Amino acid sequence: MDWYFKVLRNYVGFRGRARRKEYWMFILVNLVLTGVLSILDKMLGLKIAADEGMLTTIYGLLIMLPSWAVQFRRLHDTDRSAWWLLLVLIPIIGWIVILIFNCQNGTPGENRFGSDPKLMDARLVSD
Repeated sequence: MDWYFKVLRNYVGFRGRARRKEYWMFILVNLVLTGVLSILDKMLGLKIAADEGMLTTIYGLLIMLPSWAVQFRRLHDTDRSAWWLLLVLIPIIGWIVILIFNCQNGTPGENRFGSDPKLMDARLVSD
């Protein structure tokens, strides 16, 4: 949960870098929370449209900005500009390319987007 809250605290931080672990832990907690909210929507009968639950929709809107911010920082960690996200406009192929980028190791050491977050986290643990 710490990784999830780290992303939320930096919800408008489109600069810098995000580790793979930070990104994927955020995605995992996001999926679990969305699933729980979806079940609650169905149990309580809270529907906005055909199959859209009210709680799930509100959560999706609230989490949209932090999701984009962590995605930008994840691409920065692989030394790619956030312009690469335009690939999501290409169905399937673009999505797969972005998925591959998100699975890659970050650039070791400093890159044009900042210092290595792995090294920064290691320093915090050792202090």
